[in-house]
Amino acid sequence: MKRSSFSLALSLILVFVSGVAVGALGHRYFAVPPPKETRKSPEDYRRAYVAEMTKRLKLDMQQVQRLNTIMDDTRQKFRDLRDKQAPDVKAIQDSQVAAINSMLSPEQQAEYAKMRKEREEKKKKAEKERGQ
Repeated sequence: MKRSSFSLALSLILVFVSGVAVGALGHRYFAVPPPKETRKSPEDYRRAYVAEMTKRLKLDMQQVQRLNTIMDDTRQKFRDLRDKQAPDVKAIQDSQVAAINSMLSPEQQAEYAKMRKEREEKKKKAEKERGQ
């Protein structure tokens, strides 16, 4: 009699453990994936930064206005730097494209041009979504 009680208890434990394993695997493979996080815009990051600075440093309104002025000036300096570097970056990219094209056959060059166009469109779409 003791042996059958032990067998029954062991069987119930095995069924329970098997159920947990099947449930965990089922959840992992069949659960709906979480939605992708949307990227914050630069303005979202700025608002959060100003809010944190205001709260943690207990800035008054005059200091917040000065902080915004400083951040505007810094943003403009970065934009000016990017604009100044843009021709050099473009020249480097053009040199790379020319070097790659020189090693490709005409058919490969056509496919490479197509790849570059698709990549550029994808980049423009991502920039538009980010609000740049």
